[in-house]
Amino acid sequence: MLHTQAPQINEIIEKAINQAQERNEPQLISVVDQIEPSDPFQFLDAGTSINNHCLFWRSAEEDFTMVAVGSAYKMYAENENRFKEIQVMWDNIHQSALTYDEFNEKGTGIVALGGFSFDSKQNDQVPWEAFPDSQMTIPAFLLTNKGPESYLTTNVLIFPEDHKQQIITQLSNHRETLLRAGHKTFELPVRTNSEEIDPSGWKKSIEQATEDIKKGLLDKVVLARELRISFNDPVQLAAVIEALAATQPNSYIFAFESEGEYFVGATPERLAKLDKQHLVSTCLAGTIRRGKTKEEDVQLGEELLYDPKNRQEHQFVVEMIRQAVEACCYNVQIPKAPVLYPLKNLQHLFTPVTAVLEKGYTLLDVIEKLHPTPALGGMPQKKSVDYIRTNEKLNRGWYAGPVGWFDMHNNGEFAVAIRSALIKSDRASLFAGCGVVEDSDPDAEYEETDVKLKPMLSVLGGC
Repeated sequence: MLHTQAPQINEIIEKAINQAQERNEPQLISVVDQIEPSDPFQFLDAGTSINNHCLFWRSAEEDFTMVAVGSAYKMYAENENRFKEIQVMWDNIHQSALTYDEFNEKGTGIVALGGFSFDSKQNDQVPWEAFPDSQMTIPAFLLTNKGPESYLTTNVLIFPEDHKQQIITQLSNHRETLLRAGHKTFELPVRTNSEEIDPSGWKKSIEQATEDIKKGLLDKVVLARELRISFNDPVQLAAVIEALAATQPNSYIFAFESEGEYFVGATPERLAKLDKQHLVSTCLAGTIRRGKTKEEDVQLGEELLYDPKNRQEHQFVVEMIRQAVEACCYNVQIPKAPVLYPLKNLQHLFTPVTAVLEKGYTLLDVIEKLHPTPALGGMPQKKSVDYIRTNEKLNRGWYAGPVGWFDMHNNGEFAVAIRSALIKSDRASLFAGCGVVEDSDPDAEYEETDVKLKPMLSVLGGC
């Protein structure tokens, strides 16, 4: 049951219309209500009946989930200054908004969710025609589950010519749909076909990369490949997200929509998290599979911890993140050695980074400095991205790009969009990559990408 009473909504909308008319420009309003505990997957499914622009985010380390439905405002930028341009748009829109929020919880009120492509200079659009270079959405409706508590944010962009009763009726109908959703059983898709895209050509690109590294053209590069699959029916978004949340408990679960297509995933890799001025980043690089027994699992973990190739790859990431964070933070803390980070199918080398953000900097400033890390691009950063653009066999689009959210309370979090798929109705493209150094073996790297595809394959028709 909503705690905010209907008469208050009437007054808020009337005030916003009057202000929009006085200024002759749109006025954003934001109202936060505490509601009864709400199932995020049922909310997501109900949301698709209102507006197919639905977004989802679940934290990897805390009981925190956001489900967004519709759009009050969208922010786009399409060049090398995209992070700064989004920040300027964000500052302008939220600073002039009328907000009604007695709770001030993170992830409530005016929140932007979305992401950025891996490479703003990539010209080839296939298969990412529906996704812009960057897109951050202030949703019309936002469910925020924080522990046992649920909040519903309603954001509306009011225009001078709007009619109060029409807006109130529409909001009431949509809220009723979202909050009175039943307990629907979701069905995962049945896979009918799969196609690996030029596996032999991809292995040859790994061979060529090792030769180029030996020649000194770069130190490391990450190369990705694509797997295309199809299904007997259009994919049910809520079914996939619910299954990912159940099977990947230590990962960030995300879904972002654009023009009827969905980019979804379960990524273990945080890029940066900001809680007020406290920043946390993650060095996650170096990968090996999980063992079938406890003894084998321990053995494989020890092998990963002491493997020179994986330790070198991990250290590349640590040093790059150190430099990026130190450029805009103080009190930077980094452990001397990595530990193991276990997932369902994989285990990684993991080093946390903590710091305090300097005043005058924002979370997007940090993301701009960090992206792409050597774990997703290579070393040196610019040379590796140029190399990927020229030599990789696919257009990454949002794969390996920063995805996440931020709010008006100086909180936010972005992850790296790996372990992911682009879903187009009854088809999907899955992506996986690996770090290439001078002694990389193409067959071994191919097997590593096979393992990295399993989290998404497990919910898209089985492995």
